[in-house]
Amino acid sequence: MSFASVYPHYINKAEMKGRTKAEVDEIIFWLTGYNQKTLQKLIDNKTDFETFFNRAPRINPNASKITGVICGYRVEEIEDKLMQKIRYLDKLIDELAKGKPMEKILRK
Repeated sequence: MSFASVYPHYINKAEMKGRTKAEVDEIIFWLTGYNQKTLQKLIDNKTDFETFFNRAPRINPNASKITGVICGYRVEEIEDKLMQKIRYLDKLIDELAKGKPMEKILRK
């Protein structure tokens, strides 16, 4: 599955709850180390999730502080590292849509 196919759903979920595309992007940048230019290139190339995370400049060291349940699984207990990173991103977007302040979402 391509990241590009899911990205609009992240934005839609956030915007339906009064949040912004910029906030979604900020979360992605925080988690992966990408910037606007590299993110757009990945979207344009329809990069799959495995490549998206494998090529990430750096996974934020505070990503391990992301805990809780997403899709019925505790993110901190997911053994498959790729799936765990995907669920980290899902969890952060969920927190955004639920109105959590950015400082808490970004584990500051």
